[in-house]
Amino acid sequence: MDDFQVDVLVVGAGNAAACAALAARETGASVAMLEAAPEAERGGNSTYTAGAMRVVFHGVDDLVQLYDLTEDEKRDVDFGSYTADEYLDDMGRVTNYRCDPELTDILIGRSFETMKWMRSKGVRFQPSYGRQAFKVNGKYKFWGGLAVEAWGGGPGLVDLEHKAAIKAGIPIHYETAAVSLIEEDGVVRGVIARHKGRKIRIGAKAVVLACGGFESNAEMRTRYLGPTWDLAKVRGTRFNTGAGINMALAIGAKPHGNWSGGHAVGWDMNAPEFGDLDVGDNFQKHSYPLGIMVNANGLRFVDEGADFRNYTYAKYGAVILAQPQQFAWQIFDSKVLDKLRDEYRIKRMTKVRADTIEELATKLEGVNQEQFLKTIKEWNAAVMTDVPFNPAVKDGRGTRGLAVPKSNWANTIDQAPFEAYAVTCGLTFTFGGLKITNEGEVENTDGQPIPGLFAAGELVGGLFYHNYPGGTGLVSGAVLGKLAGDGAGKYVAGKN
Repeated sequence: MDDFQVDVLVVGAGNAAACAALAARETGASVAMLEAAPEAERGGNSTYTAGAMRVVFHGVDDLVQLYDLTEDEKRDVDFGSYTADEYLDDMGRVTNYRCDPELTDILIGRSFETMKWMRSKGVRFQPSYGRQAFKVNGKYKFWGGLAVEAWGGGPGLVDLEHKAAIKAGIPIHYETAAVSLIEEDGVVRGVIARHKGRKIRIGAKAVVLACGGFESNAEMRTRYLGPTWDLAKVRGTRFNTGAGINMALAIGAKPHGNWSGGHAVGWDMNAPEFGDLDVGDNFQKHSYPLGIMVNANGLRFVDEGADFRNYTYAKYGAVILAQPQQFAWQIFDSKVLDKLRDEYRIKRMTKVRADTIEELATKLEGVNQEQFLKTIKEWNAAVMTDVPFNPAVKDGRGTRGLAVPKSNWANTIDQAPFEAYAVTCGLTFTFGGLKITNEGEVENTDGQPIPGLFAAGELVGGLFYHNYPGGTGLVSGAVLGKLAGDGAGKYVAGKN
């Protein structure tokens, strides 16, 4: 691979990068993408996702613009709706109202149109029945504001986006990691990259950084997230090492957002250090609202039913990491086993099963058995069994008198068989990153755009603080990717 020149160079090859590349190409610019990974591991974290996408929609008439539905589905499925006001309320509530207001408005206001645009490029979507709908009285009812997911999950999304890029004449250079930005007189004019160990120079009139956060860099995790974060598992790619962020900071870009925070979930305790594409996102264990979680001391430590999973799962990984020995066990009885998500049925997981609670206690490795049995006894006495159980709504079926309450979906744990799943912290992506303008330009520490430099995806800071509404990552990547690609293309056109 030799040095080359292009109008717009996109660093990265995941969802945000692909949307940026496709948008820039629409402006008439020549475009190329750099992917640090080999082709078999392409797509960054996007490939590892389940594909949920949080988008504004007002009912089935909007959804049929994103995916095909049968007449039976239109009539018999309760898809609900998700308004811009609800989206804004969720973003504000889960981030403690710290989310950047202008970026959040762009995310919400452009979510539906961006996904329609993606469909026009050949990307396919489908209803998220398996993860976001419960059958209530024989009818599927969607919950938590999520009714759309990428066809084929993350791998399907990346595959279709890459096919669209190739069709548009956008080459994707694999095993080519950007090392540093080429800056001349304050203007970004390309990158120095490393292709299979050999450095090359790639000139560009505009560069879009869309190569992820720093979650795969143990040193940066410990420096910014804090002690024990070097021990966390990484859910996705091993290639998100913060390179794009560091390249931009080196030329004076402004840091922005929640640098001490990240999207972190409950993840199988014995999962590998980084994501495994054969398993995808199935090491996650997200049915905890239907059961309880206990730590090594045999104690509950969090309100498993504080809110729908969509609004708690991305912060509970950090809570698990803070427990003794950085693990927890999720406990369920037979009343809810048929409602556990699909990831509880894979072969590679840390699971135990027993016919009595006493037997289960002996199988919970690392847990204080005596205290666990006491916790179960106190739990069963505290459940508000007089309140009906309904997993599709916040049912108010909680507990009374416990030091750590449960607000919804509480069930006694007294009906065999019993199952338990061991989890630790799985870090998805980090929240700290670069400050961008409303046109996708990277700002410097003086608050001015850096000419020729744009950014999108996980390395943009300011959207997420402390927590994250499920399904927002892919949509923010797509929206900000298109924003940056449009901006880069217009910038190049203005230079010609």
